[in-house]
Amino acid sequence: MRRMALGVSLLLAAWHAAVASAAGFAALVSPPRFELTSRAGTTVRQVFELTNRSAAPAKFQVHTADFMLGADYSVAFQDELQPDSCRPWVAIERPEVALPGGGTIRYRFEVQVPKDASAGECRFGILVEGEEPAVAQSGALRLPVVGRIGIIVYVIVGDAKPQIEVFGPQLVTLNGQKVPALRVHNAGNAHARMSGFLSGTDAKGIKYDFNPSDLPILPGDVREVFLTPSTDGNDHPTLTFPVTVQGALEWGNQRTELNERFE
Repeated sequence: MRRMALGVSLLLAAWHAAVASAAGFAALVSPPRFELTSRAGTTVRQVFELTNRSAAPAKFQVHTADFMLGADYSVAFQDELQPDSCRPWVAIERPEVALPGGGTIRYRFEVQVPKDASAGECRFGILVEGEEPAVAQSGALRLPVVGRIGIIVYVIVGDAKPQIEVFGPQLVTLNGQKVPALRVHNAGNAHARMSGFLSGTDAKGIKYDFNPSDLPILPGDVREVFLTPSTDGNDHPTLTFPVTVQGALEWGNQRTELNERFE
């Protein structure tokens, strides 16, 4: 991991919003994530937009990085090449970008999948950083602040796919309220995002729709999938347990039927 002397790294992993600003660093990237497919011996090319949201000209450094997901889905980018990294497959347009105030550039990158690549998933980040650190004031302390924004790229190679095992129901606390959750294991060789059409009833007989959390579940990971309830006019209801939930839990082109009781 790159060390920044006396620095504070403002790191946005861009799962939802892809905007970073910090005392002189103001950048927007779109889209914040790529989920691509490829085959051995082929090249995948893509473009994202980088915008300088500041009124002043700005220079940015662009490079790739490996990444890890924490238990809370926080992202830790790693500049050092990790074992089995696919970053040697990646070519970026250029390492430095200069933009006028309000300027936008379409930035190209490509992934050259080797002919002997096995089925699996290539994952990496593209980091956009401010060229010069700005200064942040915290009381009497003045610290250089380096802005960063990350784009996450997934490339599924060949017939790689997730293989989800559902371990069963449990209750978790999410945003201060108890909600149903499923503990799942991805035994496949590509990441998964859960979706589906779920409905249920609580102990008071009130009917709800339930939305599975769609955060990434990487190969080998065991994660909790939160089932967030909603009902007409209320997106944050308080459930009375026990709660029963039925429907289809889906990921990619796969699905499993669900009929669970949470208490």
